[in-house]
Amino acid sequence: MTFRAPHLLGIEHLGQDEITALIDLADRYAEDNRRGVAHRDVLAGLTQINMFFENSTRTQASFELAGQRLGADVMNMGIASSSVKKGETLIDTALTLNAMRPDLLVVRHPNSGAVDLLAQKVNCAVLNAGDGRHEHPTQALLDALTIRRAKVRLHRLSIAICGDIAHSRVARSNIMLLGKMENRVRLIAPPTLMPSGVADFGVEVFDDMREGLRDVDVVMMLRLQKERMDGGFIPSEREYFHRYGLDAEKLAHAKPDAIVMHPGPMNRGVEIDGTLADDINRSVIQEQVEMGVAVRMAAMDMLARNLREARKAGAVPA
Repeated sequence: MTFRAPHLLGIEHLGQDEITALIDLADRYAEDNRRGVAHRDVLAGLTQINMFFENSTRTQASFELAGQRLGADVMNMGIASSSVKKGETLIDTALTLNAMRPDLLVVRHPNSGAVDLLAQKVNCAVLNAGDGRHEHPTQALLDALTIRRAKVRLHRLSIAICGDIAHSRVARSNIMLLGKMENRVRLIAPPTLMPSGVADFGVEVFDDMREGLRDVDVVMMLRLQKERMDGGFIPSEREYFHRYGLDAEKLAHAKPDAIVMHPGPMNRGVEIDGTLADDINRSVIQEQVEMGVAVRMAAMDMLARNLREARKAGAVPA
């Protein structure tokens, strides 16, 4: 098996072969899911804890469904009513989790690096479901799978990522993954929403939407991360849509067969026109949701295999 890491914390340290292995397995799970094929024995006897310090609907539901389809015992830990809200430190939380003896820990946290810290303290496999502005690896993997299924390849494509780049962990993970797979990545955003040091990302940078979309194969829109903004990053939502919202006129500058993506949740009429988001000929947004379950099944499958081997060898406490 190509993927040998004990955790899935980000895209940064994955090689091209590891990314391909995860996507290949996820593709098989996607086809099995469509045929109604069950895999209840893959994670049988293992416990999966979903620990979301930030609110989430689709990501948490996707991980929960993925674990259930593979036969894991799945528990969602309610952070709002947990000891964390009463002042317990992340280290104390890790010790508590160890006492519960989980096998798979899925974590979303508002602080960058928090998931990595937990991974150093627990005796199980950890999956990063998003940490601060750092990374969201399974989102990038499901985006990659969606692109490959639509374009039949995942290399030498021209891909535009548009919107709130500065606050987006999705953008960061996608930039790394798509770059590793030899794609041409363009970032399109107003200067206020472009991250510092963007010149070092190995991408092309545009502040004009039409110029940036010219002849691209894939258009990936991003949500305005209002909860992470502490100032006036845009003049108004109406003005933002006028200049940077995706509509049919701006999309016409991309290739005729360009696909439209969005990690969700969408702000219709702010970053994307609602009619375009629902266009079954151009939009693959719903398929992204579907591929999310398959990618998370593949990631937990591979991590569970690695965990079992490590425990058998005595490298990780059982």
